[in-house]
Amino acid sequence: MFRRREPVPFAFIAEADTFRSNVTPPPRERATASQMVGRTLIGLTVVGGLVGAVIFGLPALSAEQSPATTQHSEASENR
Repeated sequence: MFRRREPVPFAFIAEADTFRSNVTPPPRERATASQMVGRTLIGLTVVGGLVGAVIFGLPALSAEQSPATTQHSEASENR
């Protein structure tokens, strides 16, 4: 890191980027079995919802239309 050449009124501000704590954080708690099952179920629900949305949305996104499903207005037929 580069040092400031001008004097700084508060030394702790100038040295803040080099400060390292000697206190280690406590180790993370392990997730219980019920928490793991809950996270898995939530994940499966989200993925299932996305897959279902894609499956139900595909017919609306298809560009092909068969002649039987094409609708004609009555005004165009009377010409």
